[in-house]
Amino acid sequence: MPDNVSRDIAKQVSGDKQVSAPLLAWYDANARVLPWRAAPGTPPPDPYRVWLSEVMLQQTQVATVIPYFEKFTARWPDFERLAAADDAELMSAWAGLGYYARARNLLAAARAVASEHDGKLPSTEVELRKLPGFGPYTAAAVAAIAFGQRAVVVDGNVERVVARLFACPDPLPGAKPRIRDLANSITPAERAGDFAQAMMDLGATICTPRSPRCLLCPLADRCDARADGRPEAYPVKAPKRARPVRYGTFFWAERDGQVLLVRRPAKGLLGGMRALPTGPWADAPPVLADAPFTADWTLRNDTVTHGFTHFELVGALATATIGRHIASADGEWWPIAELDSAGLPTLFAKAVAAIRRMG
Repeated sequence: MPDNVSRDIAKQVSGDKQVSAPLLAWYDANARVLPWRAAPGTPPPDPYRVWLSEVMLQQTQVATVIPYFEKFTARWPDFERLAAADDAELMSAWAGLGYYARARNLLAAARAVASEHDGKLPSTEVELRKLPGFGPYTAAAVAAIAFGQRAVVVDGNVERVVARLFACPDPLPGAKPRIRDLANSITPAERAGDFAQAMMDLGATICTPRSPRCLLCPLADRCDARADGRPEAYPVKAPKRARPVRYGTFFWAERDGQVLLVRRPAKGLLGGMRALPTGPWADAPPVLADAPFTADWTLRNDTVTHGFTHFELVGALATATIGRHIASADGEWWPIAELDSAGLPTLFAKAVAAIRRMG
């Protein structure tokens, strides 16, 4: 056990916390069939597919990711072809998955792998961490699942399983280092990739946030939270802070059956994505003076709201029908009937849907 695992953790994991054998036996019989996985006990899957899936799965549910993954791998089946992708084309294909910095890092990492590593991912956590977008979790997951390296893989599902297994009393997010140490204490050297995926599957299907199915859990007799009779009390969470509210305006400029779309700045939220023009996102409700150009704008009664990680955005909607004299406006005129193909992020898709409802 590494030196950084505290003595109380060492006591907790002695004896009754040998979990890998029953967990792997359960996984062999119950593993989810997913398009980026290899069957339990078989050679590791294609590292490209493992990496792509792990990036897509961050903050996103499996059911949402599967169709995106299948489209991506059909269109860009390896590092070389992904590295050659047009930035705007890739961002449009990513639209709807959210957290768009992931897509920018995806492309940057693919180009680094293609140019600096002969199109092959490094196999160790240390080398993987040098690539764009490879934080501790992604590097550990790829090293374990794609290369069979022993690595401590802790996503939200694993965090919940470990917190319950040890009835970790410390609230999140402060408990994360302790939970990682506890996960380290039960991670085996053999079948590291299968163990990581087994922990993920256990959290996703059995040890769920609400109403955990303890009677079906292969680790039930080793679980301190179950013994305590309060599995849903873990992981302990600190009180949530209210997210601040920001305000903005979405401008719908229509002419001849087309609407004006712009590209958002490459850096920042929704960077590089097609979008409706907007004013600044500020702490006070917006005004029509924020419009991208002079026109007969009408501020509509409806609004759209969208939650980002650190704030909630309330968007006002302004519309105008304009003539050819605005032909020099920055952006591109997109057929309204074909807006579904524009690759708009969810926020702007909401605004489009609201404006269409208003007619």
